Amino acid sequence: MHVFRMILDTLDQNLLAQLQRNAQATTSELAERLNLSASQIGRRKQRLEADGYITHYAAALDPAKVGLTVQAFVQVQMGTHGAAQARDFAQLTATRPEIISAWTMTGEADYLLRVWTTDLATLNRLIHDVLLAHPTVARVQSQIVMDQLKPDSPLPI
Repeated sequence: MHVFRMILDTLDQNLLAQLQRNAQATTSELAERLNLSASQIGRRKQRLEADGYITHYAAALDPAKVGLTVQAFVQVQMGTHGAAQARDFAQLTATRPEIISAWTMTGEADYLLRVWTTDLATLNRLIHDVLLAHPTVARVQSQIVMDQLKPDSPLPI
């Protein structure tokens, strides 16, 4: 099946870049920055949303202010592989709020999880009572983040 992909022009790319920096920017503010009319911005934004370029809008929170002090990356190696095990583990990651993102990987680890917890004891419980307790998990290795040198940033479009 062939999937049609819209080609983005420079104005679309600039609009997406502006929205990544500030998704709350008004249509009028965006129009002024991009030298277009508010109605043109509105139509372009609706088209980008409808075509799936913009998938959602979210607020970025300060982890420390909401009580999250430990960030870690957790590598998970499975003992057995199969579609059922992969679905089961994906379901586990989806239901744990402290796992904020998860990737399947090549190499020694099958999964890489990005985790935020309130403290080391909570991270320890997640690793031992949840991840290692999963029937197909063979090994877990964690790296605790000491400092984030570059904050999460917009996609390079």
